[in-house]
Amino acid sequence: MAVDQGGLAISLAECKAYLRLERDDEDAVLAGLIRTATGLCEAFIGQWLLVRETEQRLVVGAGWQRLAVLPVTAVLGVSDGGVALVATAFEVDIEACGQGWVRLNGSGLAAPVVRYRAGMAADWNDIPEPLRQGMVRLVVHLFSHRDAADAGPPPAAVAAMWRPWRRMRLG
Repeated sequence: MAVDQGGLAISLAECKAYLRLERDDEDAVLAGLIRTATGLCEAFIGQWLLVRETEQRLVVGAGWQRLAVLPVTAVLGVSDGGVALVATAFEVDIEACGQGWVRLNGSGLAAPVVRYRAGMAADWNDIPEPLRQGMVRLVVHLFSHRDAADAGPPPAAVAAMWRPWRRMRLG
């Protein structure tokens, strides 16, 4: 699955203010920790935070196929071998919860790929505040304990802030 990573989910300035850092010599470290916290948050809640595009290979003749990333905001098209399929060659369903589904209406396809957009928010200001605050707290924890051998687990408040948005799949 190809993914456009998008921008940072929380701002560098926000994390620096929380840490009371005024210099810029740690910006690269903080940016990396923000990307780490974003990835951990997305894995924990089972959804992408920032809207971005991705591609997913489909199985030929498999009926309705669930798209891997949540929440789906738009299906941009389906192609086979780099050639766009006409709209009648596939069907799309996006549920209210953001689950996306695609069904191919033909055979003879070699390598169908669906291109779609998924994510909760257009930019980092639109991410729900508890998710953002949990990421900031995680970045601060990782930054403050980066050289400590006994850093311990992240603060329990991080999971508590993220838990209401958690989406889990069964099977």
